Amino acid sequence: MALHKIFRAVIMGPPGSGKGTVSARITKSFGLKHISSGDILRANINAKTELGLLMKSCIDQGQLVPDDVMSRLILSDLRALDQSSWLLDGFPRTVSQAEALDQTYSVDTVINLNVPFQTIKQRLTSRWTHLPSGRVYNIDFNPPKVRGLDDVTGEPLIQRDDDTPETVTRRLKAYETQTEPVLEYYRSKGVLQTFSGTETNKIWPHVEAFLHRKLSSVSQRVA
Repeated sequence: MALHKIFRAVIMGPPGSGKGTVSARITKSFGLKHISSGDILRANINAKTELGLLMKSCIDQGQLVPDDVMSRLILSDLRALDQSSWLLDGFPRTVSQAEALDQTYSVDTVINLNVPFQTIKQRLTSRWTHLPSGRVYNIDFNPPKVRGLDDVTGEPLIQRDDDTPETVTRRLKAYETQTEPVLEYYRSKGVLQTFSGTETNKIWPHVEAFLHRKLSSVSQRVA
C-alpha cells in the first residue's frame, strides 16, 4: 500500500509480546520504516560506546535504560527520516519519553499488543539468540533448522541473561510499572488501539485490517 501522507506509528507491548514479528509484517505490508530501539541499543553495546556500556549494565540487571539517554538516541535516528513514514518499536517506554517524542513528531496511531504475562514467560525462557545479528529463535514455535545454531551463519545460539526466568519476571514488572502510564497517555489522546491474544499469528490479521482502514482514511483525507 503506497502512502500519500507521512504516517507515523508506535508499537507497544511487553518484552516477548511479538512486537518484532508484528513490526516486520507491518514494514513488509505497508512500507513503513522500522525503527527498533533494540537494534539501536545493540549497535551501541556492540560498539562499546560510553552509552552502550551504561545500557548493557542496565539490561543485565533487568532495568530500563534512562529516559534522557533513550530519547537522545531515538530522536537522533528519527531526524534522519524526516520525510519518511515509520514504525517505532520499543520506544517510548515512559511518559517522559512519549512527551519528548510528541515535542518533535505527531504520532498517528499506537498499536498495543496485550499478551498475558504467563504466556510471555513461557516464550522468553524458551528463547535463544544469535547475538551478532539479534536473530531470535524459540524452541517451541520458531526453532532453528539445526538445534543450537543460527540458520544464516551456523554460529552458536545462546540464552541471554535477560531470558532467564528470574530476569524475565523483573523485566515484566518493570514494564508494567513504567509503561502502563504510557498506554494511558496515548489512550487520553485517542490514538491507542489495543490487540489482545496469546498467539501472534492470530493477533496479526486484526492489526493488518486496522492499518488498512487507518491508512485508507489517511489517503482519503490527503486526496
